[in-house]
Amino acid sequence: MSSLSRRSLLAGAAATGLTALGASRAAAAGRRRVPVTREEHRVVIIGSGFGGGVAALRFAQAGVPSLVLERGVRWPTGPNAETFPHAATPDKRMFWLGSPAEILGIKVPGFEGPYTGLLERVFGNGMDIVCASGVGGGSLVYQGMTLQPSEAVFNATLPQELDYARMDREYYPRVARMLKLQTAPDELINSRTYRPARVFARNAERAGYAVSKIPMPIDWDFALRELDGEMKPSYTNGDCAMGVNNGGKHSVDVTYIAAAEATGLVTVATQHNVTDVARAADGRWQVCVDRISTDGTVLEQKIITAKALVMAAGSAGTTRLLMRAGAKGQIPDLPDGLGTGWGSNGDRIYVWTNFADDFGAPQGGPVIYGSKEWDDPASANTIIQASLPPSPNLRSTMLVGFGVSADRGRFTYDAAKDDAVLQWAAKGDEALFKRIDARAKKIAGPLSALLDTTAAYPSTWHPLGGAAMGSVCDLAGRVQGQRGLYVLDGALIPGTTAACNPSMTIAAVAERATDELLAQDAGTVF
Repeated sequence: MSSLSRRSLLAGAAATGLTALGASRAAAAGRRRVPVTREEHRVVIIGSGFGGGVAALRFAQAGVPSLVLERGVRWPTGPNAETFPHAATPDKRMFWLGSPAEILGIKVPGFEGPYTGLLERVFGNGMDIVCASGVGGGSLVYQGMTLQPSEAVFNATLPQELDYARMDREYYPRVARMLKLQTAPDELINSRTYRPARVFARNAERAGYAVSKIPMPIDWDFALRELDGEMKPSYTNGDCAMGVNNGGKHSVDVTYIAAAEATGLVTVATQHNVTDVARAADGRWQVCVDRISTDGTVLEQKIITAKALVMAAGSAGTTRLLMRAGAKGQIPDLPDGLGTGWGSNGDRIYVWTNFADDFGAPQGGPVIYGSKEWDDPASANTIIQASLPPSPNLRSTMLVGFGVSADRGRFTYDAAKDDAVLQWAAKGDEALFKRIDARAKKIAGPLSALLDTTAAYPSTWHPLGGAAMGSVCDLAGRVQGQRGLYVLDGALIPGTTAACNPSMTIAAVAERATDELLAQDAGTVF
């Protein structure tokens, strides 16, 4: 949709609600010869990642149908598939409707034209956000580390009203069962390409740090079958950073979403890019959607109304949609805290070059071991080793750290861009980074070099907050003062997930929230 069309659309909605919004959208579509259609649903869920997947499944199991809107495509896998792009030989499948090559005006084979690819770079002031698209959301490309926080760090960083004892008893185990968590077998760890994992564990223990296997949503038998030559390498050569072509990874699309669709009460609409959300004059929720081709061409514009709207488009997607709606009067009286409470989860990524030990190439992945330093909740952090994608032997591998930081950013609305933009201080997370740097250097050892890629390019793969519980939503994701509007994704989490990567806590909080919403809101609000 053009900016002029969007402005007309938003102005119509702010003035008189659903009728004017529909008329404006129809007029815009008529000028572009794009059909406009209308649909009504009981529940609409924007996004199909950890939050949206949980909501779709649990609502359906309770008999509540929903429509899940996903801007990206499906990425089916199977032995020897070529669905996902390869990190070592990238192509247009890697990027959401654009690429660095196109931005720079450089023609690169494989990047001809835009594509509804896996990753979007959301530009901010001081830090960029990398977020995913596709059925399954960030679970398609995350390494798979599925960590549950300790009670002490959880209570020090997240609302204690969430009740850690209950989360530990009910919701974290529920997520673990859905994702079928396993640690890697020793047979695999002792194989040739997993030498970097063994060196990391040895060095960390020599430096005085505890090491443990990381629970992963992976059927490691797939990796063992690769060792036996039954499938071409995908895990055992580290070619899994952009999705695992062989399968065996229990991402959201093949767990929560597949189970939700099997109920017959959930429809997942792919290539449905949400452009605006609004509260209609009759109190229902209205979603404006472009149904697009894989090159981004708008094929159809939809106006979808629902009794309940679940925002699960990720921290950046959810926050930006809501802030635009608030700035334009699409959703009046949104909480003042919208856009605040944002954190990077303390992400740090290093290239570790080791002159004492030859890591070898290729390197098996994705993640085997981690070192958790959680005794002090105020400085809790975790460091893991991750494989490089297939490459020549560079005597290098990856170290990744994350942890607790009190520093927060905020989104501000930019009228010229018609977008909300992240504002992040130049020295944000500095105290945490010093702790992680010191630990990483001890683990790497004296005959090593560390390249801090996060310092070179400030960015995060783990954005959290923007519509956080306590300031914008209650613990079940209800947006304050907005009946039937919910946030169930990383935007709900206030800036950190307690020295763990976010996936398990986002899913567990969504599990808790959907239990409450089904008990209290289903049948009355929606």
